[in-house]
Amino acid sequence: MAKDKKLVEGITSMDVDFAQWYTDVVKKAELCDYTSVKGCMVIKPAGYAIWENIQKELDRRFKETGVQNVYLPMFIPESLLEKEKDHVEGFAPEVAWVTHGGLEPLQERMCVRPTSETLFCDFYAKEIQSHRDLPKVYNQWCSVVRWEKTTRPFLRSREFLWQEGHTAHATAEEAEERTVQMLNVYADFCQDVLAIPVVKGVKTDKEKFAGALRTYTIESLMHDGKALQSGTSHNFGDGFAKAFGIQYTNKENKLVPVHQTSWGMTTRMIGAIIMVHGDDSGLVLPPRIAPIQTMIVPIAMHKEGVLEKAAELKNKLGELYSVALDDSDKSPGWKFSEQEIKGIPTRIEMGPKDIENNQCIVVRRDTREKIVVSLDDIETKLGEILEQMQEDMFQRALAHRESHTYDATEFEEFCKIAEEKPGFIRAMWCGDQACEDKIKEEAGCTSRCMPFEQEELSTKCICCGRPAKKMVYWGKAY
Repeated sequence: MAKDKKLVEGITSMDVDFAQWYTDVVKKAELCDYTSVKGCMVIKPAGYAIWENIQKELDRRFKETGVQNVYLPMFIPESLLEKEKDHVEGFAPEVAWVTHGGLEPLQERMCVRPTSETLFCDFYAKEIQSHRDLPKVYNQWCSVVRWEKTTRPFLRSREFLWQEGHTAHATAEEAEERTVQMLNVYADFCQDVLAIPVVKGVKTDKEKFAGALRTYTIESLMHDGKALQSGTSHNFGDGFAKAFGIQYTNKENKLVPVHQTSWGMTTRMIGAIIMVHGDDSGLVLPPRIAPIQTMIVPIAMHKEGVLEKAAELKNKLGELYSVALDDSDKSPGWKFSEQEIKGIPTRIEMGPKDIENNQCIVVRRDTREKIVVSLDDIETKLGEILEQMQEDMFQRALAHRESHTYDATEFEEFCKIAEEKPGFIRAMWCGDQACEDKIKEEAGCTSRCMPFEQEELSTKCICCGRPAKKMVYWGKAY
């Protein structure tokens, strides 16, 4: 039992030090580790398996909307990056530059892609000639590099994995439709698969993507009351097209620029899963994203027939679910602790008496509820338990967000909430960036989004008192 206790004691309580709790969970659940490359991480098998499931589910949803996958180079010539002024200024502080090829200095330095808008634009300028070539609806799965000063596993690292969609359309209406469509894909994925509720909305001009006409976002709330930008979709209009000469001959035989979009989601969603659902015992994975949905733990393995029956059950359930069998020589208590730290949604305990009674015990990771199930019904019952757990996790996360979302109509009230109550603050805004800057300076909050579902909390801007234009979600963010 001393060993079992030590395993759990390795995780700091989230109420004592949330940042340390997060790091402890990442390490103890063996999701990733630090490397000799400063600011970069190695994603270990348990972490990469979650990313593979994210990839698989998103890729399926993308392709249902007509998306095709491509791959472009990771190097961008400086002259190409500088073609779109706002874009290059937005990314300049984070760019990593390659200046030598082998021992020879390059004639033109190249950056390691922080994002691929410029490469896709260069590609589309050659690929698109006629209205018959449109739309182009491409996506690539890759890594990008941004030279972050402060890093944290999954949430912010100098190299991270993501997908970036880049599309070209004949009309502004088609581009806008695609932009919103992909945001909805992200929102549905977060809520249906990750059990994370999101707020959908538009970024302010200050917070939008460099070079974009409009940026749409989904914002989620972590357990500590901080916001996390969980996915973005950008409407570029024809700005990039004009800068890069992406034109096509329309049906009236006139040469006109295309309209473009871009959208992305990253490995930071693994961090979101940890911070929304985790507890003091470790990771808690929603069943629909979990690489292993149930772990079978045989009790008293040395007794005749126990291990054989457990293996038989694994094979039986393996046709319907992702199942693993822990037949190691560790104690049952140690196995239970490991299963909890790694966030495996359910475990199935089975000992000699259970086998004698033709039953097993299913234990939910989120509530620790123990459910006795007949072996005759286990295939159906396990599915019901996993689905109920998925729904319960979403509802708990939603309840947490709702209980940590506050309304403010006066600036003093806003600042007091920001100081004392972590979470979202809903307040009216006049649209002036000076007020947005003042709110950040005095309350430490940034605008998260202007939600699609607008409400009039008052008629005045929370900061200056002038007539308000939008209700905004504000918050402190990762």
